[in-house]
Amino acid sequence: MIINPTLATLLTISVTVIAAILVLVFIFFIPVLLQVRRTAHEAEKLIDKDPGKGVPMGVRRVTLFAVLVFANLTTFAFAQSSSCPGIHVKVLDIRNSTGTVDCALFDSPDGFPIEALLSAMNVMVIKVRNTRARCDFEDIPPGTYALAVFHDENMNGKLDTNWLGIPTEGYGFSNDVKALLSAPSFSAASFQYDGGTIDLTISLHY
Repeated sequence: MIINPTLATLLTISVTVIAAILVLVFIFFIPVLLQVRRTAHEAEKLIDKDPGKGVPMGVRRVTLFAVLVFANLTTFAFAQSSSCPGIHVKVLDIRNSTGTVDCALFDSPDGFPIEALLSAMNVMVIKVRNTRARCDFEDIPPGTYALAVFHDENMNGKLDTNWLGIPTEGYGFSNDVKALLSAPSFSAASFQYDGGTIDLTISLHY
């Protein structure tokens, strides 16, 4: 039997696509199914401990199961997203949701921490939502870095100060190093990054 070359190529591509889909299903959906199975078991135990009153058993089982599954799948989804290689920065203690949070990543002492636009390796401007902000620096090579973060409430692109030079907007640095009589040094705020995933928290000071 002679097979048309075009048909043979199409069959080969179809087999490859199906194999790729099966691999993706195995990698991403099997863990979810296992989590659902464990969640169902936990739901059964919770129902047995507190049978409740006035609510049909079937309704209580379905409702509790759905709540637990949603909670676990949400956790699973966040765990997947936070596993991306990079420097992930959670900014804490933002006093309001006005303006933006500006994160400047420096790879040398030059210009740290004031001259972010001129000297920083990467700058991210994140809108504050519900007094929360997160800066994710990805595709960053291994090295020594330091972070400077400030709350740009009036969105003028700089850290405002009073006539004495004291900041009037929130600011913070990696290693939670404090600014006393002057801005901290690069070495005090620096940290090592190996190219994998690192989660940092920086608290703002006002």
